[in-house]
Amino acid sequence: MEKLDRPLILVTNDDGITAPGIRTLIRWMNAIGDVVVMAPDSPQSGMGHAITLHDPLRCEPQQIDAGPQKEHSCSGTPVDCVKLAVHEVLDRRPDLIVSGINHGSNASVNVIYSGTMSAAVEGAMQGIPSIGFSILDYDWQADFSQAETLVMDMVRRVLSQGLPAGICLTVNIPKVSDKPYAGLKVCRQAQAKWVESFIKRNDHMGKPYYWMAGEFNDLDGREDTDIWALANNYLSVVPIQFDLTAHHHLAQIHQTLDA
Repeated sequence: MEKLDRPLILVTNDDGITAPGIRTLIRWMNAIGDVVVMAPDSPQSGMGHAITLHDPLRCEPQQIDAGPQKEHSCSGTPVDCVKLAVHEVLDRRPDLIVSGINHGSNASVNVIYSGTMSAAVEGAMQGIPSIGFSILDYDWQADFSQAETLVMDMVRRVLSQGLPAGICLTVNIPKVSDKPYAGLKVCRQAQAKWVESFIKRNDHMGKPYYWMAGEFNDLDGREDTDIWALANNYLSVVPIQFDLTAHHHLAQIHQTLDA
C-alpha cells in the first residue's frame, strides 16, 4: 500500500497522553494507517461529553515514544481533543477516530460517564467512523496483548466498510486470564446502575468533604448484553448513538400529553 493511500487515524483517550493504553493503541494503529494523536495532557476520566468554554485550549507538540505518529497534547477534555484536531490541527479529515484503550470498564451505563466514549461519540457526531476501546483492568500495567489481533481486524473492517451514520462502537476487553478470548460478541448495553455511597471526612479547618464511591449493580442478567459477554470472556461490541430520543415511546408520550 502506498503511503498516500494509507488511512488517516486520529487517536485520543481520557487517561492522558502518557497512559499505557493509548501508547499501545498508537503502536497498533501505526501498522494500519498514518496516525495523529491528540490526547489530554492530564487524566480526564469521567468527563463525559464536557467541553472547555471558560478557558483557552492549549495544544503542544509531543513525542512520547519513537514512531512515525505525530503527537499533540491538549489542555482540554477528550471531546475538546477531537474538535481541535478535526478543525484546526489535521490537514485532512480523518478516516477513523479511535479512543482508548481506557483502563477500566465502559460497559453498560459507564458509557454515559466516559470521556473515552464521549470522544468516539463526538467523532460520530461529525460523521467520522469512531471506536472507543476499554479493558476491564485498572492496573497501569494492564496486559493488552491478547486483544491485538481482534482489535486490529475490527479496525480494518470498519475502515473498509464504514459504520452507519450517527453510530460509533464501544468495545470492552476482558481482563487477561489463563483462558484465551472467546472472540467478539455484538450485543446491547446491559441495564444496570451504580449505587452510590459517600465517604465523609473533615479537613484541617473542620469543614466536611466527600469522596464518592459506589457499587455496580447489574439489573439485567440476560445473555445478550455486554456484561454477560465480558463475564464469558468475549470482547463486547455495542453500537452507540448520540440521538437520545426514545423513539419507541413517542406515541405513548403523545397520548399522555394530548389526553
